[in-house]
Amino acid sequence: MRFMMLVKANKDSEAGVLPTREMLEAMGKYNQELIDAGALLAGDGLHPSSKGARIKFSNGKTTITDGPFPETKELLAGYWVIDVKSRDEAIEWARRIPFSEGEEVEIRQLFEVTDFPADILPPEEAAREQAFRDKQTKAAKR
Repeated sequence: MRFMMLVKANKDSEAGVLPTREMLEAMGKYNQELIDAGALLAGDGLHPSSKGARIKFSNGKTTITDGPFPETKELLAGYWVIDVKSRDEAIEWARRIPFSEGEEVEIRQLFEVTDFPADILPPEEAAREQAFRDKQTKAAKR
């Protein structure tokens, strides 16, 4: 089962404050534990929303809004994608993140091809999608 661990933004991450050397070392150790367990598929920190944009789709048109965005609690500062056996295992990995007081992580399970019935995702399309996902996973684990 694949899960995304979403790191919530805070005032520091939105201000572009970089982590300390100690924090980077702790995060590197944590990431290595994920790698050693064969669980880590992807993970990165994100620049502040001031360097981003939102694209809204409405009535066949797009509206682009440049950052920064006002609601920090709705923003992300980083993520991991992990492949584990269960939601409980994903929670256990999230509990081990070496974060400071007040930082927050949300976990969300990713859809798998098998989550879609054949009337929505016909077998030939499901096979194509699964092959794509397998290729992604293989590349991520290199």
